[in-house]
Amino acid sequence: MQLLQDTGLVEGAAAHRYLQILSRYSPFLCDAVTRHPDWLQFDGKPDFHAELVGFRSAYDLAAYRRRQLVRIVLRDVLGVATLAETTADLSDLADAIVNAAYERAFRELAAQHGPPHTSTGPALFSVISLGKLGGRELNYSSDIDLMFVYSGNGATDSGLSNQEFFKKLANRLTEMLSTYTGEGMCYRVDLRLRPDGRFGELCPSLEGARQYYRNRARDWELQMLIKARVSAGDPRPGLDLLQFAQPSIYATSTDFTAIESVSEARQRIHEKLGQAPPSGLNIKLTRGGIRDIEFLVQCLQRLHGAREPSVRHGGTREALERLREKNLLGAAEHGQLAGAYEFLRCLEHRLQFEHDRQTHSLPVGSDALDALARKMPYPMDGGILAAVEEHLAAVRTIYDAVIRERPPVDYAPLAMRPTVAHNPARLEHFLEKVAADPARAALFETDATVRACTLELFEASDFFGAQLVRHPELLDEIRFACGERQGRVGFHPPDDIASLSRFFRSQMVRIQSDSVFNATPIFKTLKRTSDLADSVIESAYRMAVAGQGDGMMVIALGRLGMREFDVASDADLVFAIPDSEAPNIVLWTAAAGRLIQAIGNYTDEGSLFRVDTRLRPNGRGGALVQTESAFREYFEKRAEAWEGIAYMKARAVAGDTVRATMFLSELQQLDWRRYGQSGRSRRELAAMRARLEKEQGRRNPLKAGVGGYYDIDFALMYYRLKGAGMFFKSLTTPERIEIIEKMGHLEREDAEFLHEAATFYRALDHALRITTGHAEGRLPAQVTALAGLVRRWDPKCGEGSLQDRLREIQARTRRFYDGVFG
Repeated sequence: MQLLQDTGLVEGAAAHRYLQILSRYSPFLCDAVTRHPDWLQFDGKPDFHAELVGFRSAYDLAAYRRRQLVRIVLRDVLGVATLAETTADLSDLADAIVNAAYERAFRELAAQHGPPHTSTGPALFSVISLGKLGGRELNYSSDIDLMFVYSGNGATDSGLSNQEFFKKLANRLTEMLSTYTGEGMCYRVDLRLRPDGRFGELCPSLEGARQYYRNRARDWELQMLIKARVSAGDPRPGLDLLQFAQPSIYATSTDFTAIESVSEARQRIHEKLGQAPPSGLNIKLTRGGIRDIEFLVQCLQRLHGAREPSVRHGGTREALERLREKNLLGAAEHGQLAGAYEFLRCLEHRLQFEHDRQTHSLPVGSDALDALARKMPYPMDGGILAAVEEHLAAVRTIYDAVIRERPPVDYAPLAMRPTVAHNPARLEHFLEKVAADPARAALFETDATVRACTLELFEASDFFGAQLVRHPELLDEIRFACGERQGRVGFHPPDDIASLSRFFRSQMVRIQSDSVFNATPIFKTLKRTSDLADSVIESAYRMAVAGQGDGMMVIALGRLGMREFDVASDADLVFAIPDSEAPNIVLWTAAAGRLIQAIGNYTDEGSLFRVDTRLRPNGRGGALVQTESAFREYFEKRAEAWEGIAYMKARAVAGDTVRATMFLSELQQLDWRRYGQSGRSRRELAAMRARLEKEQGRRNPLKAGVGGYYDIDFALMYYRLKGAGMFFKSLTTPERIEIIEKMGHLEREDAEFLHEAATFYRALDHALRITTGHAEGRLPAQVTALAGLVRRWDPKCGEGSLQDRLREIQARTRRFYDGVFG
C-alpha cells in the first residue's frame, strides 16, 4: 500500500504514528479511526463521485465524509497540502456528497410521481452553492449555503406540478444532508440566502429567480452572488441564472453606495457580537477578521469587476491575487490581507477539526492558547494572541481606508494612488518612526548617502516603501547597501522560521537598495537574489529534515534554476530521492511538506516566497517526492516535450547536491535522445512557442508576445539541445549565450544582440517588480518613472523613449527567432 505522499497511508508503525497525530489534533477523528481502522487505507485523492454511487443511507454519506476528513486532516497537519488545496479538497467532497444526495432524492421521487417535464422537454434542477462552498474555500465544519432553482413550470406524468415536485426534492435533499447519524451528520444546510430569504419559495423557477434579482434583490444579495456557482444537479438552470445576474452584481462606477450598505450589515453583526456572552476572541466576526477580509475583497470586486472581468472569482485568495495583478490593490496591502487570511483560516481549521465543531472563537486560558499555538505551522514568539492581533490590526487599517473613509467619485485604488514623488505621506510616516529612534535618526540626518538611497527607494518603489514604514529598522540594510559595490560572499541564514523570514526581508532590501542606488548590473542582482533564495531553501531543508541527513535532493527549475530569481518570483521546486530511500518515502514526503510550509506559508514576519511543485512528474497528480527511477521512467516514456525542456533549467539547491547534479545530467541525456538526437526539438519548440504566443501573448506581451523574452529563451534552448545534450552547470542567460557562441552555434553579432535584448527584458521586468512588488506582463499607461529605473541597468534605453526601445527590441528579436525556427 502506498504511503502518505500526495497520497495514502500504510499499516503498522506508520499507522500508529498517524493515530498519534490525530489524537493530538483531532480526538474525534482519532476515535473514529480506532473504530474503523480501514479508514487509514487510501491511495491518493479518490474519485468522490464514483465512490458515492449506490450509497444506501444518510449514515453512509456521513461516514464517507468523516473517512475523507481523516485523509484531508493528515495532509493538512503534516504540511503536505496547502491551505488552498485543503479548502478545495473539502469543497470537492461536499459537492460530491450533495450531488449524490440529489441523485438519490430525484430517483426516488421520479419513481413515485414520474419525472417532471416542461413544454419543451425534461425539467431541470440546479443546486447553487454560496459562501465558502461557492468559493471552493469550505471549512472543516461549515454550514453549506445552498439555493435551488428549476428550469420552468410543468408537471410530472402523475399530474404533480413541477413546483411541488422540486419543493419535495429540495426538502428530501436537505434532510438527507442534515440528518444526524452514528457518524454525525454530513452538513448543516442553510437556505436563508435564497430569494426573499426564509419567506421565499424553497425552490423558485428560473424565471421567478430572474425577476427577483432584476427587481427586488438588495445590494448585499447581489454581492453574495460573487461566490455563487453550481455545485450539483443539472448545471443549466443555475448557470443561466448566474449569467443573467452578472451585470447587476458588478457596478460600472466607483460609487460607494453599494459598499456602504454592506458595511452597515457588517456593523450590525459586530453589534450583535458585542452583546454575546463573554468568550474567546471570534476570529471570523471581530473587526479585522475573516468576514472583514471577505467583505473587503467582494467590495473591490464589485467596484472593478465591470471593467476588469478577470477579478470576478468566488475564492477570496484567488480574488486577492487577481486584484493585485491588475493593480487594483497595492502589493503591500495585498501581502497584509493575504497573510492575514491565510493565518486566520489556518487557525480556524485547527479550532474546528479538533472536535468537528463549527467554532471561530479562541479558547480562554493560557494553557489552551499555548496548546493551540503549538498546532499552528507558524512560529509565534510573542504568543498566539499577539500574532492574531497583528493581523487584525493590519486588516482594520486597510478596511477603514477603503470602506470607512469616503473617497470622492474619482477614487483611485490603493495601488494607483500617487507615489511619494507626488504624495509624501508614506515617507513622513517612516520619518516619524525613525525620529523615535535616536541612533537611526542620527544616521539618517548625518549620512547623506544613506539619506539619498532611502529617498530613491521610496521614489522608486511603493512596495519597499511600505516595508520600510512597517519595519524602520531596515534602514540599517540601506546603510550596508550603500557600500555594496565591493560585493559580498555568501549568505548565512538562521535556523528558525520567524528569523528566516526577517533575514530574507532584510537581505532583499539590501540587495534591491544596491540595485537601485548603485545601478548594479541586472544579472548580478538576479544572481545575488538567487543566492539568497538558495540559502533560505537550504536552511529550510535543514529544519525540515531534522537530522534525517541529505538523502533527499531539492531541485530548482524556472527562474531560480537559471539563477535569475527576482522580487516576487515563485520558486519552482521538485524533490527526488535515491531508489534506496524508497522505504522511507513517507518521512521524506513529510520533510518536503515541512520545507514548503516553512518557505511558502505566511508567518508573523510575512512570507519568504511561493513554492510551486507542479513541474514534478505527473504534475499535481504525481507524488510530491519521487525516486530517481520514477523520474527516469517518466521522462523516457511519458513526459511531454515541454516538461523535458523545463528540466534544462534545473539545478540542485539543497540536500545531496552532488548526486542531484549527476542525476540532472542523466535526465538531460534522456531529453537529448528524445528531442535533440532525433531532430524533434526544433519542431517541438516552435509549436510550443506558437502556443504560448497565442494563449498568453495578448495579456503578457513582454514575455509571450511577438518578439518577447520567450523568443530568446526558446532559441537558446534549441541550441542547447542541438549541442549534443551538453549539461550546463551555469545557467544564466548571458552564460548560456557565451557557451553557445563558443560552441559555434552563434555568430558574434547575434550573440551580442541576444545579450543586449536579454539585458533589456530583464531590466524592464526588474523595474516593474521593484515598482509594484509583483510581476507584470505589459507596460503601464505612465512609463516616465519606470523608464528612469530601466536606464540604470540598460543605458541604451536613454537614447529614446521606453516604448521605442521596446518596439526596437521586439522587432529585432523576432527577426532573429525567425532565422532560427523559420
